Formats: sequence, structure tokens, C-alpha cells
Amino acid sequence: MFENFVLEIVETERGPIRLRHGGSGPPLLLIHGHPRSHMTWGRVAELLSGDFRVVCPDLPGFGRSYQRVDDPSSRFSSKREKSFALVDLMERLGHHAFFVAGHDRGSLVAFRMEMDHPAVVRKLIVVDGLPVIEHLERTDWQFAYDWFHWFFFAQPEKPERAIMADPMAWYNTLRPELMGREAYDELVSLIHDPDVIHGMVEDYRVGIRIDHHHDREDRGAGRKVRCPMLCLWSLDDDLEQIYGDPVEIWRRWRRTYAATESKAGTTSPKTLLSQRPSELSIISPESYRIHSGDTGNEFSRTPFAEVKLKRNWDERTTTGQRCRLR
Repeated sequence: MFENFVLEIVETERGPIRLRHGGSGPPLLLIHGHPRSHMTWGRVAELLSGDFRVVCPDLPGFGRSYQRVDDPSSRFSSKREKSFALVDLMERLGHHAFFVAGHDRGSLVAFRMEMDHPAVVRKLIVVDGLPVIEHLERTDWQFAYDWFHWFFFAQPEKPERAIMADPMAWYNTLRPELMGREAYDELVSLIHDPDVIHGMVEDYRVGIRIDHHHDREDRGAGRKVRCPMLCLWSLDDDLEQIYGDPVEIWRRWRRTYAATESKAGTTSPKTLLSQRPSELSIISPESYRIHSGDTGNEFSRTPFAEVKLKRNWDERTTTGQRCRLR
């Protein structure tokens, strides 16, 4: 896993960030979700490294990246703070504009990065994610039942105590045969670290306390995603069942009209990264080509972008279609 990638820790203004990076081509930042570290991208990163300079960090508060001493508002764990830190990281690596893809909690950071730092995000992919405010404003009994941890993790102290009482029971879906032994062993170590558990829980707390306010401010000011965008979600997860078509939601956040739809079916959104990484091979030079002319960061002037999905997907469980960004 991560063959020919460099493992290092880079000091940023906010704190040290652990990452692996390798490959050649335009820079691509991959941001993981909960409860993972950068290791979750290992198999995907190897597939992409022939076409991109792939950068896989541990999110601040996760893995072995920095843990900020927080205040009662959890503001240092906000997606705004994390996106600032990752932009700083990329600049220190010499990447002043780049593609970004985020999964799960990482999709929230990727979205916030584009909203706060539009000049550096060339194109955006969100996997299994919506803006925090869209989740909260659509909350009903079904969401509260299925995603109860969002609200449990918002409580002070109790979530950390519950998880640390038996981490393997809390995260009982972890399997080395699904993740790969190296990623599994590291994650088992991480979930037994109280500082890491606190950092991961804070990522949820701040969603309830702060992140949705940033989304609301952007919406009120009419700020929207400016760059071409691709939206992916698992057919076997409940994102679409709870909210309906995610593309329709993302359209409201796109300046020039729509996110691109691609439905990626798998047994779980997390196993999509580890068991079947080829299904994310749409993150390719072909996916990012602007057929009407790539104009750097001036994507709002681009009439449309075609996204051609790889044809080697498993037709029995995965559907893809040729779509346009408008």
C-alpha cells in the first residue's frame, strides 16, 4: 500500500500534519472521513499516482496530525480551520492550485475549502457528503434514528467516555480483510488513543456548534461553488434514501448550475475506498478535462464540462452515466 509514496510530517501554521504523497502530474488532495486516517486512500492513491501528484493527509484531529487545544465552542476543529490548515499544507508542498476530493467528513472540509479558498481549488469531488446545514435542516426522526451519533457526539465528554470504554465494540465493523492489514492495525491503534477519539468527536461537535453557521452565512450572501464539481454517493448507503437525489441539493450550491451525478454502488461507502478502489477511478485526467477549454481557475466562464466515467465498472452493482456540469 502506498508504494513509492513518501511518508512525512509537515509543520503548518496550525500544527504538524502527517501525510503521504507520491505520483506525478497535477496535484490532487484526497481527504478522508471518520474514523479513518490517510491510510484509507492507499489503494485508490496507487491507482491515481500515474496521472496525479497525490497528497493524502491525516485530517487535523484525526490520525497523527495535530490536536488543537479546544475551547468550549470547538472553533479550532471547524471545517474552516481544517481547510485553512490543508491549504497551508499544499502551499508548503509547492501546490498553489489543485484538485480536491473528500469522502464523508472529508467532503465537508473539501466543500469548505472551495467556499473559503476558491482560487486554489481547481475542481471538487464530494463522496457521500452534503453541506452540514443541508443535513441539519432536513433532520427528521429517520435521520435522528439512523445517524444518532451526530447528536450524541455533540454532547460534552460523554461520547469520549462511551467510546473509550470499549473502542472495538463502538467501531465494530472494522475488518482487516476489508481494509488491508496495515490500515486496520493502524486504525485499531488510533481508536485506542483518547486524544484521537476526542479530536474525531470534536469534528462532529463543531458541526452542530459552528459549521452550519458558516454554511448559512454563505447561502445568505449568495456565495456558491465556483469550480466544476462531481458528486458521488453509495447506492447501498442511506444518503439518497433520507434526502432524495443529492445532485438536486448540490445544484443549489453551484454557481453555474449542477453537480455531476454518478451513483457508485458498493456494500458500504468506506469499503468503496479499500475493497473496490477501481470504482473511484473516475478521478482521472479524463474526468477533469474541460472540453470547452480549461481556463485555469476561471471556471465560471466555462460553458460546460463533460465527465466521462470509466467503462470498467461492475455493471451488476454500479451505474454510471455520461453527464455534464452546467
